[in-house]
Amino acid sequence: MSVLTVAPTEIYESGDSALRVVAISAASEDNWLTVHRLADWLEDCGAEGLHAAVPTYDSVLVEFDPVMVSAGQMRAFVKLGLGELGQSAGAAASPREFDVPVVYGGEFGPDLEKVADYQGISTEDVIRLHTEKTYTIRCLGAPAGSPMMDGPAFPKPVPRLKDPRLSVPAGAVSVAGRQAVIAPAVAPGGWCVIGQTPLTVLNIRREPLVPYKPGDILRFRQIAAEDFDALAGNELAPREAEVRP
Repeated sequence: MSVLTVAPTEIYESGDSALRVVAISAASEDNWLTVHRLADWLEDCGAEGLHAAVPTYDSVLVEFDPVMVSAGQMRAFVKLGLGELGQSAGAAASPREFDVPVVYGGEFGPDLEKVADYQGISTEDVIRLHTEKTYTIRCLGAPAGSPMMDGPAFPKPVPRLKDPRLSVPAGAVSVAGRQAVIAPAVAPGGWCVIGQTPLTVLNIRREPLVPYKPGDILRFRQIAAEDFDALAGNELAPREAEVRP
């Protein structure tokens, strides 16, 4: 049991129906924990007029109905929540672990060699660096609940494509800058695609639409191209329910 270290924050109005709460400490982990715990607190409190709290790496967008509550009232409520976080003790929920099989390179990862050349390392080293790390899902992004994560320990940030693709397949495993992601659905994209998982990430008949949430743990595992079809159609699930070829 421990008390959360609440990072200092700044609150900005974002239009007439939202506030942006930004954590500004020098400790990125404290910033991330603060905005995500605040979002959880806001979602659970049932405040009148509050629509949603959407956290990212170091900020949370608090959306509200300006007819029911003013920006000043919502600002006061956010400050109340931050105060509650600093006074409450408790253990964070245990993260679930996900194992993601990936075919790297070739038609599955058309940008693998480009990333290797830019980094000045071999494609095998790109794969090694990508698979040896344990990733924490920092937030859900577009499209369709993409798991946004801190990227592999490449020597340099990965530049985005000069000409983004009009269509990136579902399951594409990509990197850009110092971040990593999986595409849950077909969508345009400018990140470098280094591989693809055969597992289904997005299920429109499921609630929530994706099986993971911020704070969960993910690891990539290389598989052979001939194993792709054997796993295609299986859904991404926590490790205790994983399916191997």
